Amino acid sequence: MTSLPSGPAAVLPTATYRLQLQPEFPFAAAERAVPHLAGLGVSHLHLSPVLEAVPGSTHGYDVTDHGSVRAELGGEEGLRALAATARAHGLGLVVDLVPNHMAASPRHNHALRAVLRDGPGSPYARWFDVDRSAGDGRLLLPVLPARLPEVRDRLRVSGGALHLDGQEFPLRPGTEGLPLDELLDAQWYRLGWWRLARTELNYRRFFTISELIGVRVEDPEVFTATHAKIVELVRDGVIEGLRIDHPDGLADPQGYLEDLAAATGGRCWTVVEKILTGPEVLPAAWPVAGTTGYDALRHVDGVFTDPVGADELTDLYREFVGKSGDRGGRWEPTARRAAYEVVGHDLAAETAVLTRIAERICAADPALRDHAPWALRTAVRELLVRVPVYRPYRTDGEEVLTPEAARGAKAAFAVPEEAAAVDVVRDLALGTLGDGPEHRAFRARFAQTSSALRAKSVEDTAFYRYTPLLSANEVGGDAGRPAVSVEEFHAYCRRIARDWPGTGTVLSTHDTKRSADVRAAIAVLSQCPQVWTEFLAEVAGVPAPDAHVSWTAWQTAFGFGTPDPDRLGPAILKSVREAGLRTSWTEPDPDYERAVAEFAAAGPGRIPLRAASEAAFALEPHIRAHALGALLTQLTMPGVPELYQNTEREYRALVDPDNRALFTVGEDDDRTALVRAALRLRRERPAAFGARGAYTPLTAEGPTAAHCLAFSRSDEVITAVTRLPLRLWESGGWQDTELVLPEGRWADVLDGVREFIGGPATELKLAELFTERPVALLARME
Repeated sequence: MTSLPSGPAAVLPTATYRLQLQPEFPFAAAERAVPHLAGLGVSHLHLSPVLEAVPGSTHGYDVTDHGSVRAELGGEEGLRALAATARAHGLGLVVDLVPNHMAASPRHNHALRAVLRDGPGSPYARWFDVDRSAGDGRLLLPVLPARLPEVRDRLRVSGGALHLDGQEFPLRPGTEGLPLDELLDAQWYRLGWWRLARTELNYRRFFTISELIGVRVEDPEVFTATHAKIVELVRDGVIEGLRIDHPDGLADPQGYLEDLAAATGGRCWTVVEKILTGPEVLPAAWPVAGTTGYDALRHVDGVFTDPVGADELTDLYREFVGKSGDRGGRWEPTARRAAYEVVGHDLAAETAVLTRIAERICAADPALRDHAPWALRTAVRELLVRVPVYRPYRTDGEEVLTPEAARGAKAAFAVPEEAAAVDVVRDLALGTLGDGPEHRAFRARFAQTSSALRAKSVEDTAFYRYTPLLSANEVGGDAGRPAVSVEEFHAYCRRIARDWPGTGTVLSTHDTKRSADVRAAIAVLSQCPQVWTEFLAEVAGVPAPDAHVSWTAWQTAFGFGTPDPDRLGPAILKSVREAGLRTSWTEPDPDYERAVAEFAAAGPGRIPLRAASEAAFALEPHIRAHALGALLTQLTMPGVPELYQNTEREYRALVDPDNRALFTVGEDDDRTALVRAALRLRRERPAAFGARGAYTPLTAEGPTAAHCLAFSRSDEVITAVTRLPLRLWESGGWQDTELVLPEGRWADVLDGVREFIGGPATELKLAELFTERPVALLARME
């Protein structure tokens, strides 16, 4: 079913362009870019968060005040001016909305400051998930650089606040004159060493980031207070679309989206940053146009990956890395081990909250008593690691928390009778044991913790431990199954055209670990595993700390394409910290990190790998073919395509913050021409691509037919691209392979010169179609 916004004013974009706002690139700078972006052919500008944030923030996800537009960007006046200029050029605005969390900064977050000052009696107390049953009931602030006794002498009291190294904490009224130790004990909060967050934290946060505190938007008063400004801007026509950041962090994503749709009156095109896993689909009842597009990214990347070569690379990876990588070098065990580590270490405080809620429920119910806390804690942990997607929802709990998952969880218990705790926890997570406040709290927190676990264990850990083909290790990707068949791709597109025609599609974002062009270069290695091993042999003289970092760093450098120690070095260091095999963010090994930095500077950051040999240089045309093919596919497949800033031309970027650099207007290249042509066609023929636009696969015939990916949009536009171009070249080219075009006259809009006649008796030789470039975009002539 289609879940497009139902309001009469809802506008379905033809294409969006994402701009990363920051103090160095405010609304005024975006306004100056409008003519260029309008010239590309997009219909909407997609802005990163615009509400007030921590001063100096380069991303804006650390919101401090939902009631005002960020002053550092130009304030509300600047946003409205940008909207007016965009409108004058035929463009609307889409804004990134952050409902799940705020900055945990008392100095800048007035709502949190009020809670710290006035405690549970504060009118803002309902804004945040605080478990006051933990410890002494006070809210723990894990902000100290060391244990309290070590920094006590640096604490200062003045102006009704406690000060430490630039941080400021409000004092409970009437306590300012107390001796310091008594003063600290008298507050509604407890200052603690930052390391206590792992086990003692008693407020909900974003993933494992204690600097971002969760917001209870499920509360009607909190929702109204935190959305009034955005709703005003929507109703005033300043904002026409919303990207909802991290809906999986919310207690009830569907309920939130229903409230949002009601508040905006259906005036917004709304998409959610929902990561779908494997065959998982977006809940049909959600009142949104679709996702932000990571599911599309996975299918596009997958259809341009060679499955045979990917398997060969995996075997070579296991042999090369040996014991320096994760044990065994296999995806599923690697992901499972990472999940156990994260749930037991990084998310220990979150599992403790769930255990305490379960204990209270069991203690209050005679039928559930005498389950030991350790058994409930074990059951929570064992079920969480077995959730195969990011989280369960209202209607799919049984599909996610299956009886098979319960049986696996019970196997962790030595005594069968104690394993009964699994049934209790599963029933609580499914909502089948009751509907009291504690029961609802458990179900919501279990789902919220599940999404944090999946993100941290897969995206931020396992993807850095298991690295045969780095192009597959992307948000929403499947590192264990990087390739997608042509048939699977077509089936996905048909379903999207039918059910979610307004969903977003992306190739590069502010969160992708590698931009599309970097991934394209890496993915080509799946067509030539033996060439990759030759590269590694050529650079073996540069000593690496271990084989795993060598493989990962050199593959990163190959994808990046240009030696740049200032950009590659930090990305490689981040990868080893995220992997957590030899060092980590919280327990760093200085000697190992020094060795990694020296290796990166001497090897991947210095040696131009793709120009190091004739074999490497010969791959460049195939990398270009892959990049152009993936781009044209994304721009014309079902859904609303988004261009990330600077990607209208060749764009090589690594994991953030590298990929969040400032927007610039650069010189056009052949890629820019392709973007302009595709987006112009989308605007000129909206019916072909819009909510009712059809998707029809086209099949080539001949000895190399598998290397052509082609489809028609509403019998008005045809996309044809080359897939696995290196394998095609090795097999002798297109030979006599043909593509039958639908009947009629067709023009190639990429050059504006060539015309083709379609029909069953007029097969088109692919060698002719792809004479000038590895892609073609045909439009039906009148």
